[in-house]
Amino acid sequence: MKRSVLLITSLVFGTLAFSQTKSKGILGGVKDAISKTTKGGTSSALSNDEIIAGLKEALSQGATNSSGKLSTVDGFFKDAAVKILMPEQVQKVEKKMEEGKAVIALTSTGEWVGFCYIEAWGHEKFVANSGLVVSPEFRKSGIAKKIKKRIFELSREKYPDAKIFGLTTGLAVMKINSELGYEPVTYSELTDDEEFWAGCKSCVNYDILMSKERKNCMCTAMLYDPKDHFEPEETAQDFKQYSKLYERFMKIKQWTLLKPFLKKDKEPTGAGKPKSFLHYFFNL
Repeated sequence: MKRSVLLITSLVFGTLAFSQTKSKGILGGVKDAISKTTKGGTSSALSNDEIIAGLKEALSQGATNSSGKLSTVDGFFKDAAVKILMPEQVQKVEKKMEEGKAVIALTSTGEWVGFCYIEAWGHEKFVANSGLVVSPEFRKSGIAKKIKKRIFELSREKYPDAKIFGLTTGLAVMKINSELGYEPVTYSELTDDEEFWAGCKSCVNYDILMSKERKNCMCTAMLYDPKDHFEPEETAQDFKQYSKLYERFMKIKQWTLLKPFLKKDKEPTGAGKPKSFLHYFFNL
């Protein structure tokens, strides 16, 4: 909360300075205000109280003028001298919100709770629900599940024919996805959109992904195909029945993928070991 207040305060001072500078300048505004409070400006020596009163009047005028200007249509968003530009990633999220491709969770008092947005890939043949974030104090309350459900419904509304997919390393997310009708799939069933895979470059496991020619990685791929899918009750039951097996498999998979990188500097170069059956079934 304190962080938000500080940001808003910085913005108010920024707009105030802009408003005054565009008219007579900050000092000019202060001077005029002080003159008004000293009986026409005839006094040569101003008292402390008079200076304070003048500054208050100048700030009041600045705030009134600024709010009047900025509250007009596009007064803030289309004024490059005032609008504070956001980082590229934040601008991307802002655009998703403007396009109606985001879900924002708030309390009744306006407190931010969580967020998620939609991204389309491969000429809108594939859709991913990205950027799921829940405020720490609301975690483990079931809100993530509600956000995932709503963003899934929104994806189905906006892209009814698109396949909805996701990548995750967590069983909790797998459980939520399975309750929506997602199924575990191989990477070959995901989008081949280069822009999507380029987004993986920031991941610490990117080297593993590329070493497997994008056919496998630490994440488990899950997909909902609107034209060919089980009912959510079936996929949820399947996950419940085999969750322990999924957990064990994910641990084995992650260890197998990491092992070559952990031993890279220790093992001498030479002929590789024979491939295990896991390689043929899971490309490990």
